[in-house]
Amino acid sequence: MTAGTTRPTDAPPGDALSHRQILTILSGLVLGMFLAALDQTIVSTAIKTIGNDLHDLSAQAWVTTAFLITSTIAAPLFGKLSDIYGRKRLFMLSIMTFVVGSALCGLAQSMYELAAFRAFQGIGAGGIMPLALAVIGDIIPPRERARYQGYMMAVFASASVLGPVLGGLFSGTNSFLGVDGWRWIFYINVPVAAIALVVIAKVLHLDHVRRERRIDWWGSVLLTVGLVPLLVVAEQGQSWGWASLRSFICYIVGVVGLALFVRVQARMGDDALLPLRLFRSSTFSVASAQVTIIGMAMFGGLSVIPLYLQIVKGASPTRSGLLMLPLVGGLMLASLTSGRLTARTGRYKIFPVIGSVLMVIGAGLMTMISADTPLWQTDVFMAIFGIGLGLNMQSLVLAMQNSVPAKDMGVASAASAFFRSIGGTLGTAVFLSILFSLAGTKIADKYTAAANDPSFTASAAAHPDQVAALHQHLAGGLDDTSFLNGLAKPLSHPFFAGFSEAGDVVFTIVAVLLLAAVVLATRLKEVPLRLMSGNQARSEAAAAVPNTTANAASVVPAQPAATAVPSEGAGDTDGSPVRTGTATESGAGDTTER
Repeated sequence: MTAGTTRPTDAPPGDALSHRQILTILSGLVLGMFLAALDQTIVSTAIKTIGNDLHDLSAQAWVTTAFLITSTIAAPLFGKLSDIYGRKRLFMLSIMTFVVGSALCGLAQSMYELAAFRAFQGIGAGGIMPLALAVIGDIIPPRERARYQGYMMAVFASASVLGPVLGGLFSGTNSFLGVDGWRWIFYINVPVAAIALVVIAKVLHLDHVRRERRIDWWGSVLLTVGLVPLLVVAEQGQSWGWASLRSFICYIVGVVGLALFVRVQARMGDDALLPLRLFRSSTFSVASAQVTIIGMAMFGGLSVIPLYLQIVKGASPTRSGLLMLPLVGGLMLASLTSGRLTARTGRYKIFPVIGSVLMVIGAGLMTMISADTPLWQTDVFMAIFGIGLGLNMQSLVLAMQNSVPAKDMGVASAASAFFRSIGGTLGTAVFLSILFSLAGTKIADKYTAAANDPSFTASAAAHPDQVAALHQHLAGGLDDTSFLNGLAKPLSHPFFAGFSEAGDVVFTIVAVLLLAAVVLATRLKEVPLRLMSGNQARSEAAAAVPNTTANAASVVPAQPAATAVPSEGAGDTDGSPVRTGTATESGAGDTTER
């Protein structure tokens, strides 16, 4: 059986799949990806309801942190294991792990149980995203891949935005079919995941070449030791204090863990969890850095905008999610359009350049949002930001996949998810910390200035009870803003104005950060897109190696066989395959395993 082909059972080896067959496979991949992306954000708007029901709201942060930690760490491990053992079985395993974790989350009786089950759920989620991208990389050549990955990136981003909407909807329902409404946040995953499993099991037929490799368990352990403290402090630093003893312990342990991780990766060579040779490719390195920055801007922006809509504009969690549809629409349109243009022209560098510039413009425009800005203007600004985001997402994944040998498709896909997750976690933690650190001061300044406003003083004199409630809540922090709904408009307006100004500062920082993305985009080297899928490249290499060896032996019998073929995964400095004779990116010497 030809090694490395991905095909329906009745197709000859090496044949490309039809558009219809690809769409059928894509449906299963997209369902799994939708679930993983949805659960990154769906809990955010329901967490207070969940905490109140389980009688431990103080532990709510760990429910989110646990999922982020395990999903981030699991991504590169699943990617590497799929290169060794095959995509299909690992993808199905990740979905099953996710489903079991979801069911357990729905049964949780305490916040710490829920956090533990969310951690288990995150392990499965960490494998779904990179493996879905890797499967697409296996069955579709890079030039055609852009149009299909555009669908997947659009689904990923849409699910990230729809998460808070569905979370608010479910948590706002006291009971459904005799079960607490918030528990359906997790139970709804079970039937959707079951459909995804059936589709994948039925239509995705993979003939995998088993490669005898060491598994980098030490790398996995040290990556965990390095990332867990840093992700924990990113989530908890605001409440602990960024300069507290606990924070400094996390900094030190994290840095030491990552330093040892890099050392182990260097010693493991090709067997490493994240082979360092991949970073010798300027395309892979630049795209990785840009994915991290885009992740920070995306999730940082997605965490601030809903707060503005809910607190300043008074929108419910569900309505605030719907108000973000212009951002989602812009992202989907840009992602699909850039994918089609890439498939038609073979060029992709222009899209991250234009996209990064548009994101800078969008973030810059959002610095002008105030308490009195009409929603239509905010919608326009969000749409510009979303278009820029859509032009970046799938183009950068494509660049990373195309810059590495076909045998590293899983690692490259996992790396894109890994760096995006790191950026998203840091962006959310840092930008929310900045927002709430500045909000108190900005709001106090606005109330000081409002003391000279006749409408404010008149309203304060008419509603002394509201003024007393206002002072009481401001002294207690910004944990609960529901009291604003009962205030007269002149009394609440300074609060809204101060909070908006704090958000403007955050978007200013986002815009400055995205300038680095513009610079990186201009430095991204555009490696010509390969015309073969990952499996076709591996199949050609496996077929060519025996012939090359035989020919060399017949011409020069005394020549050692080891010199007859190029080394495995040979490529130029940008990861492009080097063709010597007929041998290309190879899995030579491996034994075929169905």
